[in-house]
Amino acid sequence: MPERDTLYAMENAPSALAGWESFYVIVGSSAAALTGLQFVVITLIADAPIPHSQREINAFGTPIVLHFAVVLLIAALLSAPWRTFSDPAAWIVLFGFLGLIYAGISYRRVRKQSLRPGAYQPVLEDLIWYQLAPALGYLGLFGAGVVLYRAHPGALRAIAGVSLFLLLVAIRNAWDTVTYIAEVRSKPD
Repeated sequence: MPERDTLYAMENAPSALAGWESFYVIVGSSAAALTGLQFVVITLIADAPIPHSQREINAFGTPIVLHFAVVLLIAALLSAPWRTFSDPAAWIVLFGFLGLIYAGISYRRVRKQSLRPGAYQPVLEDLIWYQLAPALGYLGLFGAGVVLYRAHPGALRAIAGVSLFLLLVAIRNAWDTVTYIAEVRSKPD
């Protein structure tokens, strides 16, 4: 029976994906717009009278743009007309795997820049939201891609949930960056 369910799901991939089209249009559009706003945030950082370097931007700003871009890519990928689940599943697995690698790179960047005297020193909240949460999101994306490859009916829900999770983590982190800049700017010299 499971083989028959898998065959049925694979034959109906176009209709299953079509049911998610509005969701991915909304999520993808949001991710694209928020990516643009993140560029404004980076411009604010560049103009802010606060100590900053490319290291801080690489450690905290670049991952936000990456998370938005991944959500946009997932939305575009799952809005495309696929005949089976195996092709988009392979891409989802790849995005999850590369996201996990990037989470390691991002962790290393935060650790390196935090060792510099005078550099921003991350607190536990930063490590949770900028390091742990995205890593868990990419791990979930990897797993959801594997489940989609097997044509499991819940895979599309899992990918949608992970997409929203990464989007919300990126929004939260962008907000954290903006409020930090506003707080530092408002302090008297």
